[in-house]
Amino acid sequence: MSEAVVHVVDDDESARESLAFLLEAADFEVKSHASPLDLLAALPLDGAGCVITDMRMPEMTGLELVRELNARGSRVPILMITGHGDIPLAVEAMRAGVVDFIEKPFGEARILDALARALAVTPPPVSDEQTLVQQRLGTLSERERQVLDGVVDGHPNKVIARDLGISPRTVEIYRAKLMSKMQADNLAALVRMTLSARRG
Repeated sequence: MSEAVVHVVDDDESARESLAFLLEAADFEVKSHASPLDLLAALPLDGAGCVITDMRMPEMTGLELVRELNARGSRVPILMITGHGDIPLAVEAMRAGVVDFIEKPFGEARILDALARALAVTPPPVSDEQTLVQQRLGTLSERERQVLDGVVDGHPNKVIARDLGISPRTVEIYRAKLMSKMQADNLAALVRMTLSARRG
């Protein structure tokens, strides 16, 4: 049983209860919140290990919640659940400090893996990780770097294709090569490691 409390924020009751059930089955203590305002009203979050929030909610978006938590000095790691069309916003959220974003639909293993990373007490030394990422970035062609820049800036394939004068299908091929060369399991990992390397 994890000592950490996972706070789930989602205005969709069935999605919220489904995720809470999954996490409780994995031995996490879960507190559910029907809106970001409910979560903010509960601050400080006693025993909080992590916040998992949906991106799109009516009163306040997940991104706005992240910014508000930052403004209030909260250091709780945040995971964001996002629909495919929310990727530009999710990239912006990662710039604001979100640990990971999980695209819908997601499997049980994906969310539990992201949660385990968020709760990890000893992440790998930043310098070592950045060295590896810099080495992988060095293997990219100029075109792959251009596509990567577009992805990290949150642009959809169509926009990247238009900017580079290539087809969206070609962008998809470059993205697949990028993921392989950067050893990224998913888009979130690709964005996270690239932003980390740039900050370094």
